[in-house]
Amino acid sequence: MIEFHVDSILLDIEGTTSSIAFVYDVMFAYIREHLEPFLKKHVDEDRVRSAVVRMRTDLGDPEWCQDGLDRAMKINTIRHQVLKWMDEDQKTTGLKALQGAIWKSGFENRILRAHLFPEVAASLQRWHDDGMDLRIYSSGSMEAQKLFFGHTESGNLLSLFEAHYDTTIGGKKESTSYSKIAADAAMKPERILFVSDVAAELDAAQEAGMEVVASVRPGNVPLPSDYTGNRIHSFDELVFIR
Repeated sequence: MIEFHVDSILLDIEGTTSSIAFVYDVMFAYIREHLEPFLKKHVDEDRVRSAVVRMRTDLGDPEWCQDGLDRAMKINTIRHQVLKWMDEDQKTTGLKALQGAIWKSGFENRILRAHLFPEVAASLQRWHDDGMDLRIYSSGSMEAQKLFFGHTESGNLLSLFEAHYDTTIGGKKESTSYSKIAADAAMKPERILFVSDVAAELDAAQEAGMEVVASVRPGNVPLPSDYTGNRIHSFDELVFIR
């Protein structure tokens, strides 16, 4: 058991509340299967245009995939870039926005159900009932996060969270992102615990003044051999004293 004197818990998703295998083998597979038909049907809609603008910014290329492009060529251009970024495991904001739009139909049509580690739903509910402030910070878009927690194997858990953050607030390996989150929560950073499976993210949050603990779950990438911080294998190992 590890004790923390905090008022808020900031959680990563992949490798922390849900398995990496679910994200890659189920959610990403859904994107690859449905990307082209989705674009053929929705490429002219505002939500896709907005994602494409973000992708253009991420690429640093103002000429990339402009509206005047032939429709078929535009679809192929977007598809190629999405698959390239997915193959490279990129976390760009535009990619995540478009993925969130595609996942929407999958979750709402009950094709997708978000996996959670066994104790997660009960822990979230207990913490919420105890008055803890719960927040999510993930590279996945805020829309995707809300779809995820609104359609889990344990039901709709959205009401348990005070806020969601994605890379529009900043990169997860940048300490300034965590400072912004603390400011948005109107809390001192030291009153927030950040839980993640990625050492560089934990280091950034700690640099911003937050408490941190590493999530060690089946299938996660091992932490660096020189990582000396606290680590847990289950949320049941966390004790909060307020």
